Amino acid sequence: MPITPETRDRLTAGVGRVIRSGRQLGVRAADALYGDLPAFGWALLVPLEQDGEQRCSALAARAGVDVSVASRQLAALERAGYVERRPDPQDGRASLVHLTDEGVRALAVTRALRARWAAAALADWGEDDARLLSGLLERLATDLDRAPAVVHPAAS
Repeated sequence: MPITPETRDRLTAGVGRVIRSGRQLGVRAADALYGDLPAFGWALLVPLEQDGEQRCSALAARAGVDVSVASRQLAALERAGYVERRPDPQDGRASLVHLTDEGVRALAVTRALRARWAAAALADWGEDDARLLSGLLERLATDLDRAPAVVHPAAS
């Protein structure tokens, strides 16, 4: 059965509200949620932790930002000691970025801060509800990634 227009509108409004709340939270609570790690650092450091060293272009793609933005952000993370670069042995013009011990520590501190925040925010939730929402959010993210970037209006 297809989704009704009312349910679709409620869902898109809810997603928009969550996104706005996330943006506001990021601004209000960046220090509490990220410690000394810049908020953008999370999106760049986690892929390095998960997949090992990689080029800036790969990190930009994972973070969903332009390569020039990722390059500036990586430079800030490098100055802070969270990442280091080395020449790419396959292409001397490029470099590979890897996580430092300080970057590993910053991720651990950030995870602990985020875990405490989430525990407080979700204190009234039950395990079943949290698992259900987690699964639905993962499904939504996958479907949003697969959806076309632009949907053209129907012809009149």
